Amino acid sequence: MRELKVQPIRNGTVIDHITPGQALRVLRVLGLPRPGSASTISIVINVPSREMKRKDIVKVEDRELDPAELAQIALIAPRATINIIREYHVAEKHAVTLPDKVAGIATCPNTDCVTRGAEPVEPAFDVLKKDPVTLRCAYCETAFVYEPPQPR
Repeated sequence: MRELKVQPIRNGTVIDHITPGQALRVLRVLGLPRPGSASTISIVINVPSREMKRKDIVKVEDRELDPAELAQIALIAPRATINIIREYHVAEKHAVTLPDKVAGIATCPNTDCVTRGAEPVEPAFDVLKKDPVTLRCAYCETAFVYEPPQPR
């Protein structure tokens, strides 16, 4: 018997197949929750999954994500799927895709990089490899395997 643990949303976005332990980071990337917003946000952490063994899920009522937000989610959870919900039904479903370039989501590990100094320079990276996610700094060209930081 299936047990419904999270209430369905009428309109909005469900981010499914999030890497276990990364749901709070996804919320941070999306700037959620927003002060004064009445939209419901549901977070399910470390639930069983046939495909992944364990996963996180985020439901955001009354919001559809833009391409920049999807790119950031792909960096944190490359196996995530996005479900756009309209009138309680899945209207669209697609997997996130990692773009060729990302900005503002990672930190260059090179302590001498201009992005790590006092100058207000947003970190930017070329995506060299998607599995594991390997980035190269657009400024100092340092390459590294990206590991999303764990939420505090």
